[in-house]
Amino acid sequence: MSPDERDRRAATGTPSSVHLDGITKRFPGVIANDDVDLEVERGTIHALIGENGAGKTTLMNVLYGLYEPTAGTVRIDGEPQTFEDPGDAMDVGIGMIHQHFMLVDTMTVAENVVLGNEPTKWGGIVTDRARANRETQALADRYGLEVEPTELIEEISVGEQQRVEILKTLYRGADILILDEPTAVLTPQEVESLFDILRELIAEGKTIIFITHKLGEALEVADEISVLRTGELVGTVDAETATREELARMMVGRDVLLEVDKPAASRGDLVLDVEDATVEDDRGVVAADSVSLGVHEGEVVGIAGVDGNGQSELIEAITGLRKLTSGTITFDGRDITTDSRRSRVSAGMAYVAEDRQKRSLVMEYELRRNGLLGRQHLRPFSDGRLIDWGATADYVDDVIEAYDVRPTDPSAKAHSLSGGNQQKFIVGREFERDPSLVIASQPTRGVDIGSIEFIHNRLLELRADGKAVLVVSSKLDEVTQLSDRLAVMYDGDLIAVVDPETVTENELGLLMAGERPEDLDLDGARIRGTPA
Repeated sequence: MSPDERDRRAATGTPSSVHLDGITKRFPGVIANDDVDLEVERGTIHALIGENGAGKTTLMNVLYGLYEPTAGTVRIDGEPQTFEDPGDAMDVGIGMIHQHFMLVDTMTVAENVVLGNEPTKWGGIVTDRARANRETQALADRYGLEVEPTELIEEISVGEQQRVEILKTLYRGADILILDEPTAVLTPQEVESLFDILRELIAEGKTIIFITHKLGEALEVADEISVLRTGELVGTVDAETATREELARMMVGRDVLLEVDKPAASRGDLVLDVEDATVEDDRGVVAADSVSLGVHEGEVVGIAGVDGNGQSELIEAITGLRKLTSGTITFDGRDITTDSRRSRVSAGMAYVAEDRQKRSLVMEYELRRNGLLGRQHLRPFSDGRLIDWGATADYVDDVIEAYDVRPTDPSAKAHSLSGGNQQKFIVGREFERDPSLVIASQPTRGVDIGSIEFIHNRLLELRADGKAVLVVSSKLDEVTQLSDRLAVMYDGDLIAVVDPETVTENELGLLMAGERPEDLDLDGARIRGTPA
């Protein structure tokens, strides 16, 4: 928003849509928000950025009624509000769309939209599905949200599922929408579509607040951007005049290298060789179909694609968490197709899992115990019979310090850490085990910009040390900057291998959506061998 517009609103007495006045939120031993003042004008898009643990989500949870503030006042359209739960926030027009969608896969789009507020017939006994379809379609048409009310959630794309989440919120009468990392799993084309939707919503008088780690997107779509650091508001800037470098400095408190400095690769022997791998998902449906790829010493191979196109199942098969239906996997010259997960770890395979809470942590375990996972049978942590807790403690302390895990207490339980700090701990645990192969799936998901810089540099250091690195990411800037060779997966197929130095974001986005740009040089065979 321009200064002139702010002055005009002030002169006419137009109240802010949202005004958080002196919000403080304390947890035992932690001040998550410290006297935060945040003002969001009606009919604007306001981005909220900051490092992990900066207090962004906590602040929005206060606004949404999930947390009661320790001190301070929430004002909506100038009126003070007290929320005992999210229902109270919804009653005054606040809705929140979480990063992990809360949809029922086996229900239709319309059934999800009206869930809990279903139109009924026959005296309220039966849901009026025809009316639910009509109301969903009318709402979708009004806001330009293209969906088919009768389709099942499990049969639509991630971008369409996000539209359903927005429709759910609008159906409940929300005027203020909070979005948490709304572009995390979208293609570039879907991101642009979402931004068009957000602009349409504010044109209708809605107010948007969204949490993001992507500085470029905040600058593109937001009117104003607020930065939190260690629970305090550092400042609010006009998106028209702000720069990525300025925002990064506000977030971290220092200059941040936003581009990866990657020297030329020095490739050695083939470490991982996957040939004609076919993998089924949990329903017995083929998720990855006859995929072949190889990773050499001293190189980073990237896999790009929208979540749900077979990358997860392929990586789980490589790491021993899922069986191949057909095909072979060779690691350091040895066939490991039927080997256990434990034997692959013992052989030097490190794995940063996509779902950190499901695959990489035991949430009720303290960090010291989580530091052992996957290595509890190996030296120096065990002699094969007893665990050496002293060696374990030293290792975990080193990881916490080197990767800036907060809090720094090794006795803290995993569930007490923010998602970004959980990720930093997992990355440190896996990278510091001297592996010969590192498989990193979404390695910086939910991680702040300072930590992203550190993790990227660490991956390139592993590459320089002659390690083989396989990176799977839905972040296009991440895979293009890190990779020496870049594969794209769509609908279970490895449909293309591209040069990350020359491919454009638009071309990658089209490939991720299953389209093949006419002028793009594709070579699907080169992913397994040495380029000519």
